[in-house]
Amino acid sequence: MLIPDLSAVGTALFALRRKAGMTQEQVAEAAELSARAYADIERGTANPRFLTIVRICNALSVTPDALLAERTNWPDPAENLFDRLKRCSAQERQTALRLVNVYLDSLKK
Repeated sequence: MLIPDLSAVGTALFALRRKAGMTQEQVAEAAELSARAYADIERGTANPRFLTIVRICNALSVTPDALLAERTNWPDPAENLFDRLKRCSAQERQTALRLVNVYLDSLKK
């Protein structure tokens, strides 16, 4: 099964996991995945099999449609970014800022 928008699924997973009050490691363990595999799916860099989606949904106590249904009220990506940056060290935040600035500057060319 190919999921057309992996980043939207990752964003939805992040929101559902936070709502469930679980860590990535807890979801991974409950879904019988490695922590790395789950993190890649949540980051939107891996295309999971349908059975994997079902196991993740079971771990989060949601149905697959809660994760895969198209919607217009996805969490704000900026909120997701800010939340992730809060968990970084000051040096990591500075590096992220430099990367974002380089990327945004490249769009202007």
